[in-house]
Amino acid sequence: MNYYTLGKTGLKVSRLALGTMTFGDDWGWGADEANAHQLFETYLEAGGNFIDTADLYTNGNSEKMLGRFIKDSGTRDRVIISTKFSYNAEPGNPNAGGNSRKNILRAVEGSLQRLGTDYIDIYMLHTWDQVTPAEEVMRTLDDLVRSGKVRYVALSDAPAWYVAQAQTLAQERHWEPVSTVQLEYSLVERNIEFEYTALAKHLNTGVMVWSPLASGLLSGKYKPSEQGGEGAGRLAMLADSGNPAFNKFTEKNWAIVAELESVAQALSRSMAQVALNWVVNRPSVASVIIGATKLHQLQDNLGALDFEIPVELKQRLDVVSHPETRFPYTFFEDSLQGMINGGATVGDKPLSYYSPTLVQGSGAGVTAS
Repeated sequence: MNYYTLGKTGLKVSRLALGTMTFGDDWGWGADEANAHQLFETYLEAGGNFIDTADLYTNGNSEKMLGRFIKDSGTRDRVIISTKFSYNAEPGNPNAGGNSRKNILRAVEGSLQRLGTDYIDIYMLHTWDQVTPAEEVMRTLDDLVRSGKVRYVALSDAPAWYVAQAQTLAQERHWEPVSTVQLEYSLVERNIEFEYTALAKHLNTGVMVWSPLASGLLSGKYKPSEQGGEGAGRLAMLADSGNPAFNKFTEKNWAIVAELESVAQALSRSMAQVALNWVVNRPSVASVIIGATKLHQLQDNLGALDFEIPVELKQRLDVVSHPETRFPYTFFEDSLQGMINGGATVGDKPLSYYSPTLVQGSGAGVTAS
C-alpha cells in the first residue's frame, strides 16, 4: 500500500480506503461482526490506514463495530477515521438531521460515543441539505477542530458551487479548509469530471471516491436480462428503491461492463481490479473507498494497485464510458475553445512551473497529491 497526502494537508492516507457501510447486517446485505472484523484485520495487514463510516450506516452499528475493532487492536493512532453527519434517525424531529450547527454538534457527540474515541480524524458533511448556509457549516466545523474533537473537515455529495463557496470562505476567514470532497465516481458515473476535478485542483482539496464499482455492477456479478439485469446482491435488491445511486441497469452501462470484461481478460485481471485501477488513477483522486461483505472480495480489491493499464486498453475504457456533454460544458470543448484562442494551442502550465518540489516524492511510499 502507498499513500497520498489528502488535499492540501499533511495527512497521509492509503490510496484505498475501507468502507464500512457493510459493517452490520441490519439492512439485509451487510457482514456480521465476525466477518466485518476479518475484513478490518485484512485491510490493516495490507497496509491500509483510512476507514470510512457514517452515523447512519447500519443504524449506528457500523460506528460501534469499528470502534470496538480499533480499541481491541490498539490501532487508534495508526487508523484514520472518517465519519459523517446529515441524515435523520428521529422521524418527526427536523433538527435531528441536516447540516445546521445544532445538528452537527448533536451528531458529533453521538459519533464520538459510538466510536469510543475522543476525536474524529475527518468529520464530513454527508449530503447537502439545501438549507444551511455554507458559513454556518464551515464555522461550526472549524469550532470542532479548535475544540480538539475533530482534526480535519470534509464535504460529500454537495453541488460544486456550494463546495467552492465553503472552501473560499474557509480560506478567506482562516477557518479549517475542506480536506477532501467525497463523491461517486466510476466508469459508469463520470459526471464529476465536468466540475469537481478542476475544483479540487484549483481550490486545494482532493477527491475521495465512493462506489467505484457502481454497487457491484463493475465486478461482473450482474448480467443484462429482460428485467433490466440479473444477479444477486445489493444492487439487485435496491434497483427499484427510488435511489438514483442504484439505478445502474441501463443499455450504456451494459456496454461499459462488456468492454471492461474484455479489457480484464486481456490483462488477466478481475473486472473489479481493472475498474478500481482506472478510477484510482484519475486526476485529483486522493483515495478510493472499497467495500466488501466477503473476505475474497476485499482481497481481490486490494490487488487493484499492483499493475498498470496499458494506454490502448485504457483508451477503450475511456471511450465507452465517456459521459454525454451537455450545456454549458459543450462550450468548453476543444472545438469551441479553438474559436476563442484563434486556433492556437493554449494549455495549462506544468506543476514544475510553479514549484519543482511538487512533482517529487515526499517520503518513502508517500506521494504529494
